[in-house]
Amino acid sequence: MKRLSNETLSQLPSKVQTPRYDRSTLKAGIVHLGIGAFHRAHQAFYTEAVLNQFGGDWGIVGCSLRSAGVRDQLAPQDGLYTLVERSSDSEKFQVIGAVRNVMVGPEDPAALVATMADPDIKIVSLTVTEKGYCHDPATGDLNLDNPDIRHDLENLHAPKSAIGYLAAALKARMDAGVPSFTALSCDNLPNNGQVLEKALHQFAEKVAPDFAQWVKTNTTFPCTMIDRIVPATTDEDRAHVESVLGVRDEGTVLTEPFTQWVIEDKFANGRPQWEEVGAQLVDEVEVFEKIKLRLLNGAHSTIAYAGYLAGFEYVSEVMAEPAFVKMVETYHAREAGETVAAPEGFDIEFYKEQLRDRFRNKSLKHRTWQIAMDGSQKLPQRLLHTLREQLDGPGHIDIITLGVAAWIRYVSGVDEKGQPIDVSDPLAQTLREACDSAKGNPAAMVKAVVGIKEVFGYDLFSEPRFVESTVAWLEAFYEKGVLATIREHFGA
Repeated sequence: MKRLSNETLSQLPSKVQTPRYDRSTLKAGIVHLGIGAFHRAHQAFYTEAVLNQFGGDWGIVGCSLRSAGVRDQLAPQDGLYTLVERSSDSEKFQVIGAVRNVMVGPEDPAALVATMADPDIKIVSLTVTEKGYCHDPATGDLNLDNPDIRHDLENLHAPKSAIGYLAAALKARMDAGVPSFTALSCDNLPNNGQVLEKALHQFAEKVAPDFAQWVKTNTTFPCTMIDRIVPATTDEDRAHVESVLGVRDEGTVLTEPFTQWVIEDKFANGRPQWEEVGAQLVDEVEVFEKIKLRLLNGAHSTIAYAGYLAGFEYVSEVMAEPAFVKMVETYHAREAGETVAAPEGFDIEFYKEQLRDRFRNKSLKHRTWQIAMDGSQKLPQRLLHTLREQLDGPGHIDIITLGVAAWIRYVSGVDEKGQPIDVSDPLAQTLREACDSAKGNPAAMVKAVVGIKEVFGYDLFSEPRFVESTVAWLEAFYEKGVLATIREHFGA
């Protein structure tokens, strides 16, 4: 079977949307670090819309800082891939052409630094997940003990981390008299631009004070809020797309129709007209970000841990269980809902309904295990900030502590049937050891895990309301099972 490529584009069925601009003359203006499925369904999707409508030199050089998987998928396809938008009863196919090529950092770090330092590059964007910022989520400080950060400070010519690559490229631009780029974080964490700015400035100070000052003066770090559900693509998905296109696409990405991108309008060196194709360019992102992190991501993580332990593989299966639906509705109204305020003109009740409908989308096949990844990095933003705000007063915390208890049960590494759980988390070993140290004693297990300051900071260990509620849920999970516990508390 032929592969999707420039050569086979003209052979695709008419219902498949293809690029409407001349890819042969497209120059790169963006480098993106972390070219996974989410970037290809979100930022590249918006950039493709700009290219289709307005043209411009905003091609994307995608970069992987770890594996060559995406490069190996897209290189034989001239960077092309199919984006499939699926609702419960329809699907839409679009071939995205914005990605010019894909580089793999570890294969030639100097080449990637040189590309990022090219004067044509105006924006370097990132989706490297929370752990890619090499910072302490509890304090926001750069983790100078991180092995990649230590390596990069000693070997800036051959970096490993996203922070190191950004610093190396910015220093090369400073040394060559080239204007800076905008460093655009598109990761799911609060104040992501500020997080990136702080980490990079702390790194730059270690390199040279004059370099740190140049970055501070010349580089901007807009905050963004991004939202689109992008499940992992399966072999079945690729086979289906092949049957529709008539060619093989190893880079297929699946997503939902809903998409949102709110961007702080603070760019150092030009940008695409994203606001003309659906993005919101605003002065302040935080209010949108808070709504999304607390209502969507907080619910998603709670669904993931409790749903996985209850035996559900997909989010849509969890949301077919009435007790889980009631749990999410209650969380939206109380625990999270009490801590967010809608900006003018924003219908927050409709937004909550949209979220629950999105969770029910059976066509997405969004695995609870996928959402459960990297929980030690996600929980502070998704649940613990809300928890602290509620603890400041008499606010509700029950479903937040349910989510924390489910996470602790999950990272113990053994499910309710005694089978091992593949816990994908940078602190997996530390968490497992904490759980094992208190095996058979939920109260001691909570104390051991909540004592891990990298996740919980120094304050929550001594919050009796939080600790007691979490212990009560964990005891119920071990005694009755997660599903039975959820049904008991949220059943009709």
